Amino acid sequence: MSNVSPAVVTPSAYLTLHYRLATADGTDLITTFAGNPATLMLGQGQLAPFLEDALMGMPEGAHQTFDLAPSRAFGERNPELVRDVSRATLEENSAPGNEYRVGDLVDFAAPGGGRFAGILRELRDDGATFDFNHPLAGQFLKFEVKLISVL
Repeated sequence: MSNVSPAVVTPSAYLTLHYRLATADGTDLITTFAGNPATLMLGQGQLAPFLEDALMGMPEGAHQTFDLAPSRAFGERNPELVRDVSRATLEENSAPGNEYRVGDLVDFAAPGGGRFAGILRELRDDGATFDFNHPLAGQFLKFEVKLISVL
């Protein structure tokens, strides 16, 4: 008989796992439980950093569910990220003839060459109001993990 401890998750671990991210009421946002497990390397951006943090130290074979408060997930909603955008700015970032509806996710060019996206909350003749918070900001989430293997 050996007393070898199961492998545990480290910041550079290679994992095979089933995972599920759901809203607090149990609505699945993403799940692998119905199909093949995911195989991923930590630290490569394949999972959000806060999900990787939850896995640290977890032993191979474990099956856990984490309740994540907004502060441990996509953050609290920031009212300063709800911004008015002029019609000119909207048109600069749109394909010609593009029609927008409230609820649409719209991509904008950021100063310095990056991109960022906002959800259209209100459309007016002179401009629009966009919410640039992450769509899951301010939400409590459930993160369920079944760790199949750790290398």
